[in-house]
Amino acid sequence: MDVVTESLPLAVLDFVGIEHGEGASASIAGAVRIAQAVEVAGYRRYWVSEHHNMTSLACSAPELLTAHIGAHTSRIRVGAAGIMLPNHAPLKVAETFRTLLAMYPGRIDLSLGRAPGTDPLTAHVLRRGMVTDPAAEFPGQVAELLAFLGDGFPAGHPYAPLVAAPVVGERPELFVLGSSPYGPQFAAVNGLSAVFAHHMSPDLAFEALRAYRREFAPRAGGTAPYSAMSVLAFASDDDEAILDFEAAWTLTIQNIRRGIREPLRPEQVHDFARSREFRAGRADDGRMVTGGPKAVAERLLEMKHLAQADEIVVVTPSLDRERRIGSYAALADAWRSAA
Repeated sequence: MDVVTESLPLAVLDFVGIEHGEGASASIAGAVRIAQAVEVAGYRRYWVSEHHNMTSLACSAPELLTAHIGAHTSRIRVGAAGIMLPNHAPLKVAETFRTLLAMYPGRIDLSLGRAPGTDPLTAHVLRRGMVTDPAAEFPGQVAELLAFLGDGFPAGHPYAPLVAAPVVGERPELFVLGSSPYGPQFAAVNGLSAVFAHHMSPDLAFEALRAYRREFAPRAGGTAPYSAMSVLAFASDDDEAILDFEAAWTLTIQNIRRGIREPLRPEQVHDFARSREFRAGRADDGRMVTGGPKAVAERLLEMKHLAQADEIVVVTPSLDRERRIGSYAALADAWRSAA
């Protein structure tokens, strides 16, 4: 099957989940299959998240995953959504992503977050015990990273003599992540692109992204507002598969709140999806978009319009990787028909 040459305003955010009974190697191989499938389907981007101290995910090193996925694809943009800046030195981030650009010119994305992507103890260890305020430090870290990526430091700055090597003629496509109004506001004030996590804060997403576009201030040299919104979505004509997807996400959130970070068992999801408890509490709260491919595509297009967003980032965590691939492909086909 030929790769679609014109990309859709669709991306995938993958947590690189480890399914029950498989190892990390199988999970990463599965991520490659997903990236290849969505490239064929015409998606614009494939992103991996950064999470730590979870035995159910294999995404603690998104930079390495980006390199691996890039080697097994040819057109789709690849990157991290995001790099959690509290865990990293800006110089090292600049060096890493310039290296990725040298390997895959014109294909690398870098989304920046100010959360640690983990629990407080793990964050403490990642930062070598430093007692700091990540939120307060974030603006300075972003400014430092931008300077290393090409903006440069003011004359007399102690870091001005430093070079983020290798030197390349482009920078990654940059986004600021957010699940509260802060992220889009920060992106707007600094003339950067924004991604809002509707899958985490659905009640805030639309107004936060509309405000981003209203308040956008171009950077020196001229930049235009550009935004994306990540949405939990699953497209299928199989009602049982839809139930399983919704139940799996519900159980995942319950487990995170209980401090459980292990892969879900398929039978656990199957039984819960068909339980009276789940069916009674199942409601359309706007957090998930599920159903037949046509209905899902139409709803995502409506959400894109309401948020004044340029792209939709599809988030489809599930136990069954082949079902996920089928959902991505069906959604792309339905999107073309609906758009």
